[in-house]
Amino acid sequence: MNLSILFRALLLVMAVHAMAPAAFAQQPPPNRMDGTINDYTADLDGQGAWHIVGDWSVFLKGQSGRVDFIASLTMVRADNVSRALHTHHVGIIDGTVTPIANGYRLSGNAVITGNGAAAGFSGSHVDVDITGASLVPYSNVKLTFGGGAIGHFGDQPIDGVVTIRP
Repeated sequence: MNLSILFRALLLVMAVHAMAPAAFAQQPPPNRMDGTINDYTADLDGQGAWHIVGDWSVFLKGQSGRVDFIASLTMVRADNVSRALHTHHVGIIDGTVTPIANGYRLSGNAVITGNGAAAGFSGSHVDVDITGASLVPYSNVKLTFGGGAIGHFGDQPIDGVVTIRP
């Protein structure tokens, strides 16, 4: 296919999407979304920020307004000789789905592990915001921890990306 034709077709698709942002706001979320987390925390304890990376998935339970969310995260000190590498699994089972500006908020109390064992802050509230804009309706994810998990993850959202799925 001629590259200029493909480019014009892409521009046309982008223009159509840009003219209809309200239509995207009304779309229900897909039944499944996946993505990655890649962010840094603030220096919570004077020993340096944490680099947090990992994968996440969301499974919408039909039209019930309920959702399962799971994230597998690795944390390592970003600028400290003692890297203190460790892992967490964060799972919200049967969480709620609420529409927010440009997307959805998934909320619930999470089961949280630390290196495979129950973390002391397991059961903390977690909000997962999945948002986007007219060209990519679901592009960004933010995890915000509450309760006892704030002492470990901080109170600022942890950012990531939604993997674009066909």
